[in-house]
Amino acid sequence: MEYSIRELSELAGVSARTLRYYDEMGLLKPLYTSQAGYRYYGEREAALLWQILFYRQQGFELKQIQRILYQEDFDILGAMENHLLELQQQRRYVDTLIETVKKTISSMKGECVMSDQEKFQVFKEKQIKEEEEAYGRESREKYGEEEVEASKKKLRDMTQEQWEHFQQLEEEIRKGLERCVTEGFAPESEAAGEVVRLHREWLSMTWKQYTVQAHKGVAALYTADERFRAYYDRKVPGCGEFLHRAVEFWAERL
Repeated sequence: MEYSIRELSELAGVSARTLRYYDEMGLLKPLYTSQAGYRYYGEREAALLWQILFYRQQGFELKQIQRILYQEDFDILGAMENHLLELQQQRRYVDTLIETVKKTISSMKGECVMSDQEKFQVFKEKQIKEEEEAYGRESREKYGEEEVEASKKKLRDMTQEQWEHFQQLEEEIRKGLERCVTEGFAPESEAAGEVVRLHREWLSMTWKQYTVQAHKGVAALYTADERFRAYYDRKVPGCGEFLHRAVEFWAERL
């Protein structure tokens, strides 16, 4: 059986524009294209589309789906397990947020007393969720599941005082970097060394164990990964590169 692009789009509940995009990116090619330029799909293409829509529903990106369908050695089990972890992380954050709002309402009604630790828990879960979405997959591949989960546990177990210090360190690092770059300090300067010391302390608050090698590895991402560089460069360009060079010089000297 064959379907025109309009028939398949109506059958699957997707737009013809989406099917054309899938064709352009090589995700779903039509069975053939007529001389007039109309796309036609067979039963095999329809089956592929069902698979694509299934994986899209699970939250997979199109590039991932393309590898799942066409790359023989793609680790689909690993991809599904990583996605499950992401969903569990999202659920944990939402559950924590719901519980915090419930307790806040009860506290306002005078039905219970809400501890400071409970109030701040939602902010910690929010940060964990954001970091998981941004860097979770890469972190697991680089450091392993045990290290990533240990880091999350240290963050969750922080007291209010520790949490506030953690946030303060992050702000001091950013301001110190911006000052160094703006005022023209060298990565080998004492001012840069102080920024690296703060950065080491900040990392150690969530890492299972600090090592110089791991510190240098993270700092390398501040130039190699656009996401990290953009975080440090958002106000003063060059901060990510400066921190990378400063860590390379100071990490073993502190």
